[in-house]
Amino acid sequence: MQQLQDSRSLGPWERDALAQFEAWDPGWALACRAMSTNPWDGAVLPRRFVELIAVGITAACTNLDKEGTRRHVGAALDAGATRAELLTVIKMATVMSIHSCSLGAPILLDEMKASGQRSAARAPVETPACDRMKAIGQWNEAWNPFFELDPQWTEQFMATGAGIYGSGIFSAKEMELLSIAFDASFTHMYAPGTRRHIKAALALGATAADIMEVLKLCTALGVQACNLAIPILAEELAKRSGSSSGDFRR
Repeated sequence: MQQLQDSRSLGPWERDALAQFEAWDPGWALACRAMSTNPWDGAVLPRRFVELIAVGITAACTNLDKEGTRRHVGAALDAGATRAELLTVIKMATVMSIHSCSLGAPILLDEMKASGQRSAARAPVETPACDRMKAIGQWNEAWNPFFELDPQWTEQFMATGAGIYGSGIFSAKEMELLSIAFDASFTHMYAPGTRRHIKAALALGATAADIMEVLKLCTALGVQACNLAIPILAEELAKRSGSSSGDFRR
């Protein structure tokens, strides 16, 4: 297999997958590498934060890319990220699953209304985490439908999430940039959250270049398709040709 000839950043690539692609289709591989490694080679966001975003996208409950997560966790640590920062990103990658409720609960209420059904009466419950988020202006109106349907569970969820966003591990602007990455990632594409977090990031001083860099990182992680499929293709071609994958010719 052809070996990489330079020391440029691999960015989101697995080394062997990129080397094999460069051997088979050097023109496309060169163009794709230039595009996908651009956020790693630029100076807009620190390398540490670039890798933390990559950890978030690969580890997200909408992605669950084990090898990519391992690679970017290692790279983030090498770039100076702390365990606390990585744990915070992992927590964020977990609780983004709330968008199942953000999507489904309003539809449920609409369909209940259309069919003449009402929410079941519930005993009053204390909701200190929800109340605190409302008091400090961190409550998202999109959460109202599932709060109406199940305030106790919503309180449990918000108690889980509130500690993440109030931890102080990241600045408020960094939290918004990370949130943009989760919502805009190609495995999620949650438009309401993307808009909300872009608006908040701009209000906190993020530049258009900062936010565009996050979107570029989301796009760059599309090469996970190559990291997954190129080694499989090489193995299957080798089985059929009786030669090593690196010696196979079209």
